[in-house]
Amino acid sequence: MEVILDLYCSEHCRDQPLICMDEASVQLLDHLYKPIKMQPGQDQKEDYHYTREGTQALFMFFDPNAGWRRVSNRDHRSRVDWAEEIRQLLDVDYPHASKVKLVCDNLNTHVDCFSL
Repeated sequence: MEVILDLYCSEHCRDQPLICMDEASVQLLDHLYKPIKMQPGQDQKEDYHYTREGTQALFMFFDPNAGWRRVSNRDHRSRVDWAEEIRQLLDVDYPHASKVKLVCDNLNTHVDCFSL
């Protein structure tokens, strides 16, 4: 934990940005019954019943020093998906960076990322 806190407190130049990354799987839902639209003096009304429309994996990259962020979605959350997101980060988002300081959460898609 101290290593991460030291990294956050250190100076970050433009060619060595600090990037925080998180990933999540979200459930996609739809209304079973169409909501009743808002009217003057009346709130919108929604039923609590829903239909499940699958899942999506969200990948978020955030540069806290520059105020930059990118969120993308994928059908899966595999190691290959994670690697493709990292490729996007390095080749498209930060192509001129000599080094990217990447802080990741502790999920399973990148546990053994250096052994891919």
